[in-house]
Amino acid sequence: MYRCQWAGNNENMQEYHDTVWGVPEYDSQRLFRKLVLDMNQAGLSWQTILNKMENFDQAYEQFELEKVASFDEAKVEALMQDAGIIRNRRKIEAAIINAQKILEMQSEGLSFSDYLWGFTDHQVIDNKIDIASEIPAKTELSDKIAKDLKKRGFKFVGSTTIYAFLQAVGIVNDHETECFRYKELIQK
Repeated sequence: MYRCQWAGNNENMQEYHDTVWGVPEYDSQRLFRKLVLDMNQAGLSWQTILNKMENFDQAYEQFELEKVASFDEAKVEALMQDAGIIRNRRKIEAAIINAQKILEMQSEGLSFSDYLWGFTDHQVIDNKIDIASEIPAKTELSDKIAKDLKKRGFKFVGSTTIYAFLQAVGIVNDHETECFRYKELIQK
């Protein structure tokens, strides 16, 4: 069974590849969770985030938007002391701001899911990647979404982070065409 090269031989990476990465996600809270995880991955390996995923879930209150949006300075300080997560003040504060911005969108009648999927007319972008070296770090789509998110007040949402996020949540299918998951996902 062939997997995308990036999954390597690590069991956690393979499980993530096989069950999560590239599967279209439509739940706004789960999209927020993934955005925060991808923001925290910036400058680090994805393996580091995978190893800390349960800690992130606990520290960020299962990524319930209302709870994260209400985190105060005391909670930020507590998170800064939590060795189970990435202790970067800018990333922690960005998660809080981004939760607040998503709630603002929702109060205006726009779910985070509909907002994101609206950039592709609710269709998966299939890049038909043959080998991993063909995968871009960013695209016009990620540039456009990153720019719009920043305009809305979101933080830590550069184009490279957004592209990784789009891949992870299945808005973009960048599984290699020989990968067994590519074949499964295009049949859905």
